[in-house]
Amino acid sequence: MKVSCIKKYFIEITCYLYLILFTYAAFSKVSTYETFMVQLGQSPLLSAFAGPVSLFIPSAEIVIAILLMFKRTQFFALNASFVLMAMFTAYIFIILNYSEYVPCSCGGILEKMSWREHMYFNIIFCFLAVLSIIFALQKLPLQGRKWKVRYNLITLLTTTLFSIAAVYFLFLRSEQIIHEENNFVRRYPPHLYDRLPAINLDFAGHYFAGMSNDTIYLGNYHAPLVVVAVSSDLRYTKQYKIKLSNYDLPFRAALLRVFRDRFFVSDGTVPTLFAGKTSEWKASQITIPPKRFSAFEPIAETKAVIRGKKPLSGESTLGVLDFSTKANISWNGNILQKQIDGVFDCDGNLSYNSDLQKIIYTYYYRNLFSVSDNSLSLQFRKNTIDTTSQANIKVVKLTNGDIKMAKPPFTVNRLITTAGNQLFINSTLRGHYESLNMWKQATPVDVYNLQSKQYDYSFQVYNINKKKPDAMYATRDIVFFLFDRTLIAYRIDRKVIK
Repeated sequence: MKVSCIKKYFIEITCYLYLILFTYAAFSKVSTYETFMVQLGQSPLLSAFAGPVSLFIPSAEIVIAILLMFKRTQFFALNASFVLMAMFTAYIFIILNYSEYVPCSCGGILEKMSWREHMYFNIIFCFLAVLSIIFALQKLPLQGRKWKVRYNLITLLTTTLFSIAAVYFLFLRSEQIIHEENNFVRRYPPHLYDRLPAINLDFAGHYFAGMSNDTIYLGNYHAPLVVVAVSSDLRYTKQYKIKLSNYDLPFRAALLRVFRDRFFVSDGTVPTLFAGKTSEWKASQITIPPKRFSAFEPIAETKAVIRGKKPLSGESTLGVLDFSTKANISWNGNILQKQIDGVFDCDGNLSYNSDLQKIIYTYYYRNLFSVSDNSLSLQFRKNTIDTTSQANIKVVKLTNGDIKMAKPPFTVNRLITTAGNQLFINSTLRGHYESLNMWKQATPVDVYNLQSKQYDYSFQVYNINKKKPDAMYATRDIVFFLFDRTLIAYRIDRKVIK
């Protein structure tokens, strides 16, 4: 058999193989298009471009498959096949060596192979395309052997560099968009958190009061002076009863907070404050200024950040309560940003990061949180990844002067906690390219890096009895969740994130 015939058959066989490959791959993607798009949305390289890429890839595969069927377009189709396969190979190589994590498969043939196996599979097909292109070029009426060699090298080198450069550009641009300009695309690194065994509580109504010496303390809205201590490994519980030095006060919203080896019982409607040691659970009353507050978070043994109201306008504001000697409050009216009424639109969660010594305020009804130091000097403001920049609430003023919500508020950030250099936010909104079925089964938690000021990743917490968690509390490696009478924990596997 002549060499020219062998080359001819080799080209035809390669075209048939690519035709079968692209037809099958395109059909797999189109038949499960929503799943394919959701999986692309979790890609560490293409998250920001999941929409257009999910349309481009099957379309390109179908077009190339059609062009491979005709002799006149086979040469162009082989080049296009090589470009596409080289892009797939570069994509997998970057994922295996440079991405933050290795995602789950993206459907089609890849679903049957590991990432490394699929890269080898792609390299073989790239090699077949290269040989076919070289054999096809030898048939072209080029002048001289040197011109043919140069033409081969230029064509293959150009297409290879273009393929790698295109994927690398998408990788860099997607990373920038996801971490800095996020358009509400969540990333769920697979197997990032392991769920630990749950523990059942005797009563409902618990909330996280704080943590000290590997012990989590739970307060209870229905029994304000009852404390439940739980070991961080969820192996044992113990109950305490707080003794106050003065019970003759009109308590309405008593709240427990634990800071290191001290605990505080506050009620901003009185207002009053009690403090004691966790070794005794006896609290003495502390004299504080007669200023009502709606949030209390200790930041030192004799200091706390509170949320109160401005004297004239009644708008919400933050202040540092110092009760070391003569108690006083230092207000800062520039932290909270008014949009509508300065009260409901500024409603949110006040939390303290003792590792970074930062005060964090996260708004409930818009995509914003602020970070301040211990003296309430603003460090920075950061938007969360959703797009709700304006609080979607409606308020009315009653005849007696009270301001009330005219309709149920549109909540954006529901639960918030912080530890280490991270801020954990449970959002109530479904992001782009997220499965509706999974959204009904689990609750997303978005994680932000307080040092790089970027969105990092998200993870899912499975609902219990179709109910979402009531409270959330984080340490450096574990995030705890309260579901009615159940306390569960998710431990991070730091080997997943590079």
